[in-house]
Amino acid sequence: MWFGIAGALGAGLLVFGIAARTRDSASPVTLTLVGAALDASLGAVTAGALSADGGTFEEFRFWVVGGLTGRGVSTAGQVAPFLLVGLLLAAAVARGLDALALGDDVARGLGVRVGFTRVGAGAAAVLLTGAGVAAAGPIAFIGLAVPHLARFLVGADQRWVLGVSVLLGPALLLVADVVGRLVTAGEVSAGIVTALLGAPLLAVLVQKARTVTT
Repeated sequence: MWFGIAGALGAGLLVFGIAARTRDSASPVTLTLVGAALDASLGAVTAGALSADGGTFEEFRFWVVGGLTGRGVSTAGQVAPFLLVGLLLAAAVARGLDALALGDDVARGLGVRVGFTRVGAGAAAVLLTGAGVAAAGPIAFIGLAVPHLARFLVGADQRWVLGVSVLLGPALLLVADVVGRLVTAGEVSAGIVTALLGAPLLAVLVQKARTVTT
């Protein structure tokens, strides 16, 4: 668990550190592109390290896609404190994130503590991501598709998006796990199914968002 949190913290600091050197460091697009580039770089390092040891690679296969196999109540108990703190932080800064979307100057004019909001949001992301990955591995597209679906259902208010995402995320994961177990007799992990379900869902939501904008 602690290694998962430390890894998420290190990756988060690298993303924000690299993005800070760009012209539009606070842009979500900039952070996403930097994160994707960092993911590719670290993925190459991981692949190189694993290729030297076949036994280690076999053990690592579960953590490549993630899943709920073998994850019981004890695992949930270990991650629960980190998830609770992460959710509380996210709830505390959710209103400020709405103001930040209008720009730092406008947010300050509305009384939002910009620095606290950014640090709080980053800490929440680190805790929630680190705990989730440490418990079940990197479940693909949950973090991308679910917030977009929540925003499509309840609008852009981050407080509502957060609350609905807390319900939709586990629901999508459970559906993916059931599909993987029933349709393929348990041969396909939940992480693969979420990618198969989440990618088309995300594409449809983005297309609908473009249609509404135009």
